[in-house]
Amino acid sequence: MKTEFYQTLVRQVEALISGEDDLIAAMANFSALINDNLDDLNWAGFYIVKNDQLVLGPFQGKVACTRIAMGKGVCGTAAATNTTQRVADVHQFEGHIACDSASNSEIVVPVHQNGKVIAVLDIDSPLLDRFDEQDQLGIELLVKQFETCLFG
Repeated sequence: MKTEFYQTLVRQVEALISGEDDLIAAMANFSALINDNLDDLNWAGFYIVKNDQLVLGPFQGKVACTRIAMGKGVCGTAAATNTTQRVADVHQFEGHIACDSASNSEIVVPVHQNGKVIAVLDIDSPLLDRFDEQDQLGIELLVKQFETCLFG
């Protein structure tokens, strides 16, 4: 069931992003799509790599941390290691940065252009263990479609 759900979202990403060449506009609509379609979220958006740090990009949710050092917190770790970080309980993640005290679980997926990490997609939930392996695969697929639509 989740596989079909994410396949439907992939098609929506393609329809929404195809033909758009502005990264910020695409990120804004993508984060809105995620926020509108995934249940039990309290934040969905991007941090963009600028000058060896992550800078807040388009998002849906409460106010957020503006800058995150590479390698720090869940987002910085995902960017620095170029790996998806799926955290069942953020309070158990060493160095977690609590931008919103309501967040209990998180998934962060690197976004690439020409093989280089240019941003991360950060999704937070007030539920513990909100994201399972199927969610991870689905969200990674959405990010891959996002990359394909924008960068070819």
